[in-house]
Amino acid sequence: MLVLALGGSVVVPADEVDDIYVKEFSKLITELSKRHKLGIVVGGGKTARRAVEAARAAGKNEAECDYAGIEASRENAKAVAKIMGLKQMTIPGNFKEARTLLEKKGIVIMGGTEPGHSTDAVAAILAEYCNADMILNLTNVDGVYDKDPRAFRDAKLFKELPVKTLEQIVLGISQHAGKYELMDLVAVKILQRSGVKCIALNGRNLKNIANAIMGKNFVGTVIS
Repeated sequence: MLVLALGGSVVVPADEVDDIYVKEFSKLITELSKRHKLGIVVGGGKTARRAVEAARAAGKNEAECDYAGIEASRENAKAVAKIMGLKQMTIPGNFKEARTLLEKKGIVIMGGTEPGHSTDAVAAILAEYCNADMILNLTNVDGVYDKDPRAFRDAKLFKELPVKTLEQIVLGISQHAGKYELMDLVAVKILQRSGVKCIALNGRNLKNIANAIMGKNFVGTVIS
């Protein structure tokens, strides 16, 4: 089984779900589904950030703001399922429902579940719960860097990164609702305990994703 954490920055780069990208992504999923069971966890992206900002402006606490982001991610998941031609796909709200769907259909698409963690953590928990072989963490950059590659031209891409080092990086990142810019601490802790292989790479480069899954040369970061 493979779990693909489809980052919100990839699937919602502007104001709404990018249907052109999702249609291309769907072709990859069709090919992968011939050989693997698949879990796709869709992030909230700009849709979630707007919902969180509105909730915070209304005086909501952080858990309530998280719920606003969770609902946004679930709406994104519904949109992705529809564009992929899976109009009847149920978006599960917990991992037991997700595993049941996976066993019946061979594929499950979901968004957030509970406050206090990101959809990256959802992907990590889903992978652990369903005994996945690999997590593909799909973002809008080529992997994990020593600093923000969008702000620093000399940012270094890690080809391999021990999970303990990732934990130290993540500890310096805000854990407030809508602020998970790399990966949240819950996701890192689940990776530590489960031992599931995780590769972070650019979600827009579909050929590169396929190469990573097939064990060919690819650009990305293996979190070990």
